[in-house]
Amino acid sequence: MASIQKRPNGSWRARYRDDEGKEHAKHFERKIDAQRWLDGITAAVISGTYVDPRAGKVTLTSYFAEWSSRQVWAPRTARNMSLAVRTCTFADIELGRVRRSHVESWVKVMVDAKLAPGTIRTRTRNVRAVLRGAKRDRVIGNDPSEGVTLPRVRKAEYSMAIPSPEAVGALLRASGDWFRPFIALCAFAGLRLGEASAVQLADIDFLRRQLHVQRQVHRPSPGRIDITPPKYGSERVVYLPDELVMMLSKHVREIGVYGTEQWLFVGDESMPPHQSTMRYWWIKAVRDAGLADIRLHDLRHFYASGLIAAGCDVVTVQRALGHSSATTTLATYSHLWPNAEDRTRVAASGLMQSAIGIPADSARTEQA
Repeated sequence: MASIQKRPNGSWRARYRDDEGKEHAKHFERKIDAQRWLDGITAAVISGTYVDPRAGKVTLTSYFAEWSSRQVWAPRTARNMSLAVRTCTFADIELGRVRRSHVESWVKVMVDAKLAPGTIRTRTRNVRAVLRGAKRDRVIGNDPSEGVTLPRVRKAEYSMAIPSPEAVGALLRASGDWFRPFIALCAFAGLRLGEASAVQLADIDFLRRQLHVQRQVHRPSPGRIDITPPKYGSERVVYLPDELVMMLSKHVREIGVYGTEQWLFVGDESMPPHQSTMRYWWIKAVRDAGLADIRLHDLRHFYASGLIAAGCDVVTVQRALGHSSATTTLATYSHLWPNAEDRTRVAASGLMQSAIGIPADSARTEQA
């Protein structure tokens, strides 16, 4: 219900009641301005974009405290979201007063602090999720982060380092007997650091040559260890090559497994090893192998590139790596798949060979 009344002082008072029965009023010198204001309110109600003018007085920090309590997040996601809001430069400004300029200034602060472009994008995306939640709850009418320019992230083909088979072989030879199977699980089964650390003897089906990836190790703070499902819910079955099965069998036979859960790799107190311990041995293996600038995670890229080179399709690679969707796999590794140019050249070569009867290798033989 809305109305406009003339006041004794000659001004015009426009008022309306919202869905909860709360009355809102505003005064204008001209009746036409009061009518335009009410028309705008009516249009917002009809379009579903109406926001209580008093709702936006809550700060980002306060709204996040309430909104986050309703979200179903993995522990790491909750920590990352909280970090993004805590480091946000407009966290204590009323949401109704937050403008695009506030978001742009925050991004510039992160750029000046030399944070990686991927980190800046992640933190901005996390805060944007909160702002969009506020918009859905009709705390704000618009998302001020919409359209904000973010720093460019290097394309995967330029930023991704894939070790050569020779480099992986050197790493295996340079590592100790107990650490060698760990490297092999990352290089030939595509496991992440936390997943490889959390492998138990019961996860390996030696007869079927399968590994069931069911958990990961995460240490959110000193002295605390969390055993959780793999990130993004990527529980999966990995099909192991015979050579890796034999290496794991030898590890179990000669090194052994310990603890009530029979961890394949054991640290202090019969628990999985600390990631810092595994990084120490990784750095030592890289140094002893005479290599440099190779990350443990690069072994996962090595595994993916090998699957793609062998002709595996997107869905097969997605499932082997435990990606949440094929879109993620393509976004990460699309540059490794043969493109239209490669397929066209191979097809044309086959046509030519069948048409004029040239053996596949004869052209190269004549050139030699």
